[in-house]
Amino acid sequence: MATKTQMSMPFTLGTSFNYIDEIPYHTHSHYEIYYFRSGKANYIINDKIYVLEPNDLLLMHGMTLHKAYMDPSVAYHRTTLHFDPYYFKQHIQPSYAEDLLAPFQKLQNVRIPLGGKAKDEIEDALDKMEELLNSGTPSGFQRFQARFADLLIQINELCKAPMNSIVAFPTSKEKHVQAIISYVESNFREDITLEAIQNELHLNKYYLAKTFKEVTGMTIFQFLMHRRIYQAKLELIGEERSITEICYDVGFKHPSHFSRSFKEHTAITPEQYRKKHHLH
Repeated sequence: MATKTQMSMPFTLGTSFNYIDEIPYHTHSHYEIYYFRSGKANYIINDKIYVLEPNDLLLMHGMTLHKAYMDPSVAYHRTTLHFDPYYFKQHIQPSYAEDLLAPFQKLQNVRIPLGGKAKDEIEDALDKMEELLNSGTPSGFQRFQARFADLLIQINELCKAPMNSIVAFPTSKEKHVQAIISYVESNFREDITLEAIQNELHLNKYYLAKTFKEVTGMTIFQFLMHRRIYQAKLELIGEERSITEICYDVGFKHPSHFSRSFKEHTAITPEQYRKKHHLH
């Protein structure tokens, strides 16, 4: 069973109680609060892999490429809240409070393990907010916004703790996958081969390929393609260079391959994407 509620464009709040198949690697303009209640999942955010534990809270700057990979054999339960930061700034940010979006803007992506009172308060807040948003009434929506401001005040308090601790991996597999992701992030504009990754990490290429698929649910080259397309999106919006120049810059060797791959991932051509997202 899964519930999902949306009231106008600024917010999407949903809870899932089971495995969700084929969650795509994606970006979005909204900020995201992801609360992992139970299950077994890895979450890839750009060049980092998080091995989630129950009661982990993820804060994500939506334009960072991200994807959850769940073990379908283990019951999965999570709540996600997407929100428009511009709407929040204009309509919800209290004048008496510090900038409540600072964790998303300064940290961009961070995992906060919750426990004790903080866990109970965050869970209660998310449950009540979903109930209020589901009510579909003006007063429910107003109360939702008040609760949301209080939730971000709580999150700001949690984010004052040091965030630079070393990520711990339960097994060597996750450690090796993180090394592959870091290598791709540093070299995605170049010609990447399994042999090059093998030489860099001093591990057998077949083991690396098998392990990456097992941990992330995709192949190394599928991940590489997603990373290149994501970079192309950013450059198509923010730069005036030709599409051919961007094609070569993000790692493609042939414009025709770039156009075909881009359309497979976005359903539109690079030209259409640039026109659609042109910054005035």
